[in-house]
Amino acid sequence: MVKIEDIQQYGKEHLETVAASAATLQNGFQAIATAYGDYTKKSFEDTKSFVEKLSGVKSMDKAIEAQTEFAKSAYETFVAESQKIAGLYTDLAKQTFKPLEGIVAKFTPAATH
Repeated sequence: MVKIEDIQQYGKEHLETVAASAATLQNGFQAIATAYGDYTKKSFEDTKSFVEKLSGVKSMDKAIEAQTEFAKSAYETFVAESQKIAGLYTDLAKQTFKPLEGIVAKFTPAATH
């Protein structure tokens, strides 16, 4: 027979699990937003620096060289930051669903041999 105390404990465990997942989710989104902000700031500063450098060149060869350097640097930064942000999303998903594993385990029947 099911006791009221068991039902209350079960409800408390689920509430704690949901609260832990929500806190993890909030912290993860904050970290992702910060990473996007940092990338945007760096991209803006790099572009500003490129425009200043480009405005000072005197020949077409130097302009093409500056543009090539900027494109290479911008691409490398984009790839690195994209990988960093993708890693944050992956970590967020893992950490958010980790507390739910216990709940799922209680309802998943044990495998029989």
